[in-house]
Amino acid sequence: MRERDFYIDCLRSLMIALVVLLHTALTYGGSGLWFYHELRPSTALSSEILTLFAATNQAYFMGFLFLLAGYFTPGSLERKGYARFLSDRFLRLGLPLLAFGLILGPLTVAMVTAAEGKGFWSTFVWLWNHREFINGPLWFNQALLMFSLAYCAWRAWFGAPLTSTQRAPRPVPSYGWWLLSAVGVAAAALAIRQVVPTGVNVIGLQLGYFASYIFLFCLGIAAWRYDWLRQLKWEHTRPWIITLAVAWLSMPVVMLVTGPRESNFFGGLSWTAISYAFWEPLIAWA
Repeated sequence: MRERDFYIDCLRSLMIALVVLLHTALTYGGSGLWFYHELRPSTALSSEILTLFAATNQAYFMGFLFLLAGYFTPGSLERKGYARFLSDRFLRLGLPLLAFGLILGPLTVAMVTAAEGKGFWSTFVWLWNHREFINGPLWFNQALLMFSLAYCAWRAWFGAPLTSTQRAPRPVPSYGWWLLSAVGVAAAALAIRQVVPTGVNVIGLQLGYFASYIFLFCLGIAAWRYDWLRQLKWEHTRPWIITLAVAWLSMPVVMLVTGPRESNFFGGLSWTAISYAFWEPLIAWA
């Protein structure tokens, strides 16, 4: 039996707890998309703090979950083969996605409209009649299912056969490599946001954040193949603690100078949009 990595279970549980806390922050004044807002974002100090909390978590926690998903993907595929792996993916990811999109999502929207003094069942029926599919927080399932399909296709056409592969440990890349990769991801995110700003959904996905998600999923695959997680040492971490301190503090300064709702952080080529795009992967990597 394969030994279980309990520390990864703990990290994954922490990320899920942060997902809950982030959406709680959005409910009570933080800036971001969510079903229901008890308090709308404002220039109040509490709202600014919640917005900074949400932005900090957005920078890394979903990417971290994609990294972990990528880490477990190659071994699972090689043990199960394509048919069983994909059937398991559709069962564990696709069915909950369908259940939320067709039932729980419309019910949630209907509850929000009811709280606003509008009809509950009339909203639910309207969403059903107009075939509105609301993936909500299950967008992660949708994206991970797409990533899994893409990996299987790549592996079938260009990768090594499943029966002849094995892990090949290599040294963890240097700080310079990570720094360059962060810059590359930031540039890719900035390019995407010229077309699809953050906060804009395409097939239920905020593509403005996907440069980091795709890279980290692929990084997880590489981390498994080269056994990087088990090789991590303090010497790999030390420079990123300094990077985190410097990079994170820059965003409160930007927010104080411009105000998060007085300047465009979400797309275009404003200095705030550029700073946000480059800030995110630095925070995520750290």
